[in-house]
Amino acid sequence: MLLLAGMMGNKSGTSSQISGVAIGVDIIEIRRIDRAISEWQDAFLKRIYTQAELEKHRNVSSMAARFAAKEAVMKALGTGVRGVNWKDIEILTNGEGAPVIRLQGRALERSKEIGIAQFSISMSHSKEYAVAFVVGHAM
Repeated sequence: MLLLAGMMGNKSGTSSQISGVAIGVDIIEIRRIDRAISEWQDAFLKRIYTQAELEKHRNVSSMAARFAAKEAVMKALGTGVRGVNWKDIEILTNGEGAPVIRLQGRALERSKEIGIAQFSISMSHSKEYAVAFVVGHAM
């Protein structure tokens, strides 16, 4: 039996890990991403998203889901938003259209430090919100 007590994520960046599993979840209002894009334009986009993400996912709902996914990965890594660069976490799609996470830089280093070799991810959005849930699996 796997006990999941104490697994709640938090804003401080404390990792939610248990026996080689790291969990992160995030939800965001889509209009916040829309406002950031309107206000900061390319400065925001180039700070948060990789070139590959920008080439394939330009609608605001998809971008908000990817923003939530990056935050969820940061929580699973136990770093919070100050521990890794946004672009060190890339949310792309595989050949079947399912989301995949690709890490580089400090995010990749951190995943190795905590023994996480692979992530599973689920993203969704409604008219108002985007949500992402990630599970990091041990090596």
